[in-house]
Amino acid sequence: MSEINRQWEKLEPIVRSLPDNPGVYQYFDEHGTIIYVGKAKNLKKRVSSYFRNDASIYGKVRVMVRKIFEIRYLVVDTELDALLLENNLIKEYQPRYNILLKDDKTYPWICIRKEPFPRIGPTRNRVNDGSEYFGPYASGKMMNMILDLIRHIYPLRTCSLNLDRQHIDKGN
Repeated sequence: MSEINRQWEKLEPIVRSLPDNPGVYQYFDEHGTIIYVGKAKNLKKRVSSYFRNDASIYGKVRVMVRKIFEIRYLVVDTELDALLLENNLIKEYQPRYNILLKDDKTYPWICIRKEPFPRIGPTRNRVNDGSEYFGPYASGKMMNMILDLIRHIYPLRTCSLNLDRQHIDKGN
C-alpha cells in the first residue's frame, strides 16, 4: 500500500466531511505546524485531489502529503475571499510547502491618512499609525478605479505638503 493510500485511510473521514463551498484549507504536521495553505472554490474536491494515487501528483506534493497529520479549513463566501485569506495566512505563517505568495508582495489597500487634512491613496503596506485602511483589493486596477471615483465625487487633497498646525501657522 502506498504512503498516499495510508494517508487517505487516516484522513478520509475529514476529507469526506468537507463542504462543497469555497474556502481555505490548512495542512498541519504532527507537531502542529502549518505546512501548507491552499484555496479552493470547492474544498472537498480540491483537498481530495491531493490523495489521488496517480502520476499527476509529483514529488514535492507526495512528500507533503506524507507529512499531513491534520486538516483544518475555513469556509468563505466567494473564491475571491478565499484568495485574499490564503494570501494573508501564507504571509503570516510562511508554510514550508507554499512557495508562491511568501514574498513581501501583498494586495493593495486604500489608505486614508491620519493627518489634519487627510489624504487618500493606494498602499501595499499597512502601518499602525492610526490611518484607516480599506481592502485588500485583489486587483490594483480595481482599487485605482475606486480611487478615481472617490476623487471625482469628493474634492480631496492631492498634495503631499506637511499641513500640521506648526507649518500652517508659519505660512509654510
